[in-house]
Amino acid sequence: MASVNFFVAFALISAIIAPALATDFVVGDEAGWKTNFDYKTWAAGKEFHVGDKLIFNYPAGVHNVHKADLASFQSCTPSSTSVALTTGSDVITLASEGKKWYLCSIASHCASGNMKLAITVLPQVESPAPAPEVSAATGFGSSALTLWIGAAFTTLMMMI
Repeated sequence: MASVNFFVAFALISAIIAPALATDFVVGDEAGWKTNFDYKTWAAGKEFHVGDKLIFNYPAGVHNVHKADLASFQSCTPSSTSVALTTGSDVITLASEGKKWYLCSIASHCASGNMKLAITVLPQVESPAPAPEVSAATGFGSSALTLWIGAAFTTLMMMI
């Protein structure tokens, strides 16, 4: 029974810890999503992974964000199925691996060559910590993480 409790607690804690490994990228950093900015240079050297978030900050009504395919990215014309994000603080969670393209469709912002972003999304980052060893006698290991998980599970069980 103790080992079952351990695995339930471990699964709950993993569900909490895994999202913490994701990175939030503010597109353009403090400059945000705007004209006359080199997003190709901004993206260079960054690693984007499944689960990471892109945050597009801009004055609402001045710009927008479209998810694009390669053809629409190259032509700076969103596809007919693309829906513009327009809040001024748009968050896109990178849900799958591969090439991703984004553009602004307001006026000639994309066509001027600077309000478009192309990135490659890599697989999700796995937790660097190995799973704790489990004692056959107690069903729990002796690491601090295991003790913390046990305490979290006990607290959770008391709340139910």
